[in-house]
Amino acid sequence: MFDRLTPAARSVVAAGDDEAALRGDRRVGTDHLLLGLLHDPPTAELVGVDLETARSELRSLDRAALEAIGLTSPDLDGTVAISRRSARQPTSGFRAVLPLAYALAATEKSRRVTPRHLLLALLTREEPDPAAVLLAALGIRPSEVRARAART
Repeated sequence: MFDRLTPAARSVVAAGDDEAALRGDRRVGTDHLLLGLLHDPPTAELVGVDLETARSELRSLDRAALEAIGLTSPDLDGTVAISRRSARQPTSGFRAVLPLAYALAATEKSRRVTPRHLLLALLTREEPDPAAVLLAALGIRPSEVRARAART
């Protein structure tokens, strides 16, 4: 599944898995992949947001979701110990991003998927997808990020 990823893209996926672990999540979703992409400086520059800002906004979204069902939790700012990567499975949204990233790489006649391809594939997701919700909360327009990526 990850055999055609460049080392940088593999690092992004691993960072996304680590982000899921830090949040105590059992599955790796598109929101985690977005955070993983923000570990890559050129990709973070394309997106126009830093990792800490995105993490903070994701915690705010979590708080709002919990409050909507009558729950409050002061523990959302903490982190948990990272467990083994193999314990977390990707969500269907995450799994849908990879084939699209492979297809985008192929249209550029590239045999390897880069973080840029992962980002472009992720930008196709629409709300209520977690990455799309996070991007909207951050005020980031996918069309603008795609335009910046096209110039690189």
